[in-house]
Amino acid sequence: MEDPAARLAVLGAGVMGVSITTLALGQGVPVLLVETDPQKRAGARARIERELRMAHLMGARPDVPQGQLVISDSLGDCRDVDAVIEAVTEDAGLKVKALTEAGAATSPGTALVTNTSSIPVDELASQLPDPERLVGVHFMNPSYLIRTVEVIRGARTGEQTVAAVRRVLAALDRRGVFVGDGPGFVTSRVLHRMINDAARVVQEGRATAEDVDTLMQDCLGHRTGPLRTADLIGLDNLVDSLWVLHQRTGDEGCRPCDLLLQKVRDGEHGRKNGRGFYTYPGTVT
Repeated sequence: MEDPAARLAVLGAGVMGVSITTLALGQGVPVLLVETDPQKRAGARARIERELRMAHLMGARPDVPQGQLVISDSLGDCRDVDAVIEAVTEDAGLKVKALTEAGAATSPGTALVTNTSSIPVDELASQLPDPERLVGVHFMNPSYLIRTVEVIRGARTGEQTVAAVRRVLAALDRRGVFVGDGPGFVTSRVLHRMINDAARVVQEGRATAEDVDTLMQDCLGHRTGPLRTADLIGLDNLVDSLWVLHQRTGDEGCRPCDLLLQKVRDGEHGRKNGRGFYTYPGTVT
């Protein structure tokens, strides 16, 4: 990533794809954003521009020229990028498909990065033609504000890939904390179960979402509270991640509680569409 012409490919224009793209552009790194859904692709540039303005207002952008953004519907356009960051839905089959196609479209030395929040990296790597090219980097949302990322080296991740991801993180001015592979790694394994318990307390009628978050913020130092965090993650994404954790660990505490499942059925996905545990007036779906 030391070459100023170097660029990233980001796969998926959902919450995390937009967040990672915003981070990279703000750091002066060019991005090819690949999205096959026409509706998401059509709205991606405006969403990224809003996020870039927010990053600027919050003092989270360095004084460097903004990276160039290219939006495409084809993974074939990834051939000249230095690394591919996959940020598609938390579904192993979809991730393997996207990573396989990205690997075929890029040179053998191009690092493939999965932003999965819960699926073991080696589980995905085992289904790829070149498993040594895959590494996990779990960016948090919003990526332009959170300077530390969780890096997961799978059992088959190669040294060349590790070196490449270190260069990517240096270009993005992010600190990587390397952790062991496994369902949920560290952050999701701890946080998502806690959010599920917080939602269960609300479901049982013992406290409101506001009360839960206030107690966790003021008494235990949680920056935003677990249920505001859930809205930021996206309740649909959270439920997907909890199912992954439940299926791969057998931990009943990770089975999504009824309140979370009902909110997802009702289309209450959090900040991204204006309503979750809280309402967000003016949110554009």
